[in-house]
Amino acid sequence: MKVLFFSLIFLTATAFADTQADIEYAKVGELSLKLDLHRPPGDNPPLLVYVHGGGWRAGSKEDVPIVDLYEKGYAIASVNYRLSTQAPFPAQGHDIKAAIRFLRANAGRLHVNAGKLGILGSSAGGHLAALVGVSNGNTQLEGKVGEHPDQSSDVQVIVSYYGASNLETILAQSTPKGLEFRIPALKLLLGDTPDKKVELARLASPVAHLDKKDPPLLLIHGDADPQMPPQQSQELAKAYETLGLPVTLIIMPGSRHGGAEFYDEERTAIVAKFLDKVLR
Repeated sequence: MKVLFFSLIFLTATAFADTQADIEYAKVGELSLKLDLHRPPGDNPPLLVYVHGGGWRAGSKEDVPIVDLYEKGYAIASVNYRLSTQAPFPAQGHDIKAAIRFLRANAGRLHVNAGKLGILGSSAGGHLAALVGVSNGNTQLEGKVGEHPDQSSDVQVIVSYYGASNLETILAQSTPKGLEFRIPALKLLLGDTPDKKVELARLASPVAHLDKKDPPLLLIHGDADPQMPPQQSQELAKAYETLGLPVTLIIMPGSRHGGAEFYDEERTAIVAKFLDKVLR
């Protein structure tokens, strides 16, 4: 396992030139689930699925901090999913996997290469990206959302920015300030605290799903994060390493929960190189 340390630099973002907004990828009852597809110039660019953060209860597909990966030739599908205020876990995983199946089924008309794809997410989105990435074929997490059950929801590479990995240990690792945010968020997601929803908390924990088939993983976390304990990324990295799986953990001294430094030129270059090894 590589462990890298970085100092703070600020992000200069660029705009998307070609966006198809509000593409419906599935419906749950009367609720339309949508994604935005940002496609760079060129034929059939490799595809990244991006999962936004917001404590599982807020956020939107319009928040896409990985815009500089678009500049490096990656198409980005930014996905809305049912928030915990709309449906409890595992609805979020069901939706994201449905989006991946939709993208694979429609790659031709969307002009993207979805044969291999990466999944990335920030904060709660980082947790969901890691969970989706390591749980291919798990019937409890695959769900039945969407119209393309014949398609695979498998991903070939994962990047988690300051995300959770083990909901059974997260509260014990949290600071008092972090607990003020984390406990209400987990109660909404799981229906109660993890100790009262043990099986569901385990189902929602990426560390509980690892096997030797899991894809390469890149974790990026600040060591001063007051909301998401950095031990969460360290725990997932250690579990990956124990199985001999390819993993890189980037620790950013002094960085807190999110911020421009996580998506700056230096970090983007490292993420792009990591993705390129698998997707190009």
